[in-house]
Amino acid sequence: MKTGEILAEVRSRQPQAPWLPRIDGIAASTGIHSRGWMLPLETAAAPGSGTGLRTLGAGPARAALARTGFTDHEVKRAIAALEAIPAPQTIQERTAPAWAAVQTYGEDAAREALRNARLDTADVDCLITSHSTTPALPGLDLSLFNRLSLRSDVLLLPATQWACIAGTRSLALAAELVAADPGRVVLVVISEALSTTYQPADDTLESLIVRLLFADTAVAVVVTGRPRPESVLRLDAAWHHTLPGTMDLHRLDTRDDGTHFVMDRRGPRAVQETVAAMWEWLRLRHQDDGHPWHPDLLLAHPGGTRVLEYMEQTMPAGWPEGLLAYSRDSYTTGNRGGAAVLDILRRAHDAGQKSGSRTVLYAAAPGLTATAVEGEWL
Repeated sequence: MKTGEILAEVRSRQPQAPWLPRIDGIAASTGIHSRGWMLPLETAAAPGSGTGLRTLGAGPARAALARTGFTDHEVKRAIAALEAIPAPQTIQERTAPAWAAVQTYGEDAAREALRNARLDTADVDCLITSHSTTPALPGLDLSLFNRLSLRSDVLLLPATQWACIAGTRSLALAAELVAADPGRVVLVVISEALSTTYQPADDTLESLIVRLLFADTAVAVVVTGRPRPESVLRLDAAWHHTLPGTMDLHRLDTRDDGTHFVMDRRGPRAVQETVAAMWEWLRLRHQDDGHPWHPDLLLAHPGGTRVLEYMEQTMPAGWPEGLLAYSRDSYTTGNRGGAAVLDILRRAHDAGQKSGSRTVLYAAAPGLTATAVEGEWL
């Protein structure tokens, strides 16, 4: 989905928006040229199947108009005009096709991850899943359990509300499970249809930014203690941090017409607090190394490029430049939510890394909560 297509849709729908003259500059500031969606823009922006009479109903509307003195002819004209007004999509109309896509894309990602690890579905001992924008019960864990024909004794761990930290926190949890049983195979699948937050009727500046930011992605990764020739990263330590009193800064708001992502301008500053806490965790972890320490790779999803800039400005002295290059590259194709860190990890892998490269993965999510994982490239 190209940024120009979204801008054209916004211009046609909201020609009087006060921020419209600045729309090109706003879009350019995101640095996003295109983003992948599981469903086309026409689906997200389409009207619902109902009309302007969806809530009131034609019968009560006729009665109300008649009571005010309208003639039969005038009542019929008014009802016809209301029926011609398209209503927004309902939450069911928005979510149902996206949920179907989340399951299909998630299955495809899971099968590819297992193939790359030279493992079969029968080898899976635990399945961790996340999908924050398509609520469903049963969820993605049970859907994939059936689609992949997993063993009946597989441990299912759904983490629907992890949102943007799903990648890092799933790795942290998987590493703990494998540390307890090195032979265990943990399959992590994150499938996000963030395009369901695209709300064409919203005319706020914040809504415009949300429409420009989000991408849909399905990713999967295998974590195990079994020696594998295809192994990428050894996971050594994890860190978690949550700020109290920050639940209102970023949130999903479910309304009649679907899911809205609400952002508060105080959000980036709160994310910065977790970054500072992570720097301190790394300092304390390596203070006794006997030599200056720094990661060779920093794979970070703090929510946007503004916080990436803050991370670059506040890195400990002596850290090399360019540590966030793969993170910046990922953001040029949209904010992938919980799938972002694993997408960044894939980009680093595809570029080729030296064995022994010290790596830190970090992400922050609504709440405000953050997780980091430290490891070494194999």
